[in-house]
Amino acid sequence: MRMGVGPFVLPIMDDLQFTRTELSTIIAVGMIVYGIGMPIAGYLVEKYSTNMVLILGIIIVTISCVWTVLAQHPVNFFMAFGVFLSFGLAFTSPVALTPVISRWFTQLRGRALFYLSTGSMAGIAIMTPVFSFLIEQFGWQTTILCFAAAFLILIIPATIFIIRDHPPESAGQSMSSSNVQKDPSTALTWKKAIATRPFWFIAFGLFACGFSMNLLGTHGVPMLQDHGFDPLTASFAIGLIGIVAIPSTLFMGVLSDKLQRKHLLASIYFVRGLGMVALVIVTVTWQLYMVAAVAGIVWAGSIALSSAILSDVYGVRLVGLLYGWTYFGHQIGAMLSSWLGGWGYETYGTHLVAFGITGILLIAASVVSLWLSSSLKQRQNYKPEEMVQSG
Repeated sequence: MRMGVGPFVLPIMDDLQFTRTELSTIIAVGMIVYGIGMPIAGYLVEKYSTNMVLILGIIIVTISCVWTVLAQHPVNFFMAFGVFLSFGLAFTSPVALTPVISRWFTQLRGRALFYLSTGSMAGIAIMTPVFSFLIEQFGWQTTILCFAAAFLILIIPATIFIIRDHPPESAGQSMSSSNVQKDPSTALTWKKAIATRPFWFIAFGLFACGFSMNLLGTHGVPMLQDHGFDPLTASFAIGLIGIVAIPSTLFMGVLSDKLQRKHLLASIYFVRGLGMVALVIVTVTWQLYMVAAVAGIVWAGSIALSSAILSDVYGVRLVGLLYGWTYFGHQIGAMLSSWLGGWGYETYGTHLVAFGITGILLIAASVVSLWLSSSLKQRQNYKPEEMVQSG
């Protein structure tokens, strides 16, 4: 929902008489609220349980969706759609699920986290065109209520019948993967962990990731419509990114447990940076679909790889909280790009400002990810206390 808000932008603007900058600002605030909710969700998962956090999240999401539909005044819409819906979605985000996946999987941790990320890609692939169709047929209010109902039906049974925080002792998984290290001692706290270089390298990469994902999710469809593509073609192109990302993510999940993860991470950021600029300059449908297909190959892997690297370096005990803080950086990027996409177009009359800056950030993140090589290597032979001091 947060990455597929694009089909809602123009209908909400027309219905509630928002300018593109005003609605972009509301969405931008929502992105930062989503980010604020991440470390809170990570803390609550560590203190209580994944199930409790998911149930709390779905309650907030359901109430917020109904409130959004009923909201007519800008302040009400801002609080419902921008603040509370974003906060509820943070509690049902990958931050809440990464710790439980990391506990259940050791040797195949990278693959498992990649598979988790296919959910977001399936959401983009399926829901972006579905949202566009439903909005065209029934309006954006009914579409949001349908989303809330589907969300409720899916999450409650999964939480009750499937998700368990701790694997059985008989699981006995091997630790033979070259990427997996033993957890640091309990002396390593999250405050000490965030003083180390890998944390900040990963945080910068996720900042660029959030900048790109939410710029495309919020302004991709309107941008393509501004460039002469019809709404369904624009929505299908964005959805195609998710369609291609699903098999690509499954394949890269296998590679992530066999190759050094920093190589994959750097490649993903670099190709994505080129793709963001290419989307602005395409002029015909076949070019658009080709660029979208290439972008889909590298769209999902950055979040999965980042969370896997955090688990490898800092251990599963801290991964939820640390992932929450790095994802806060992701949402700062999301907030800035959501606002910049609207303001840049209204101010300069071109989308190249926002999408060009995104390309530069992603290429810089690619370079920074390569530096993770020496940082991780230096820590392989360190004791936890030495690792903290070396940061």
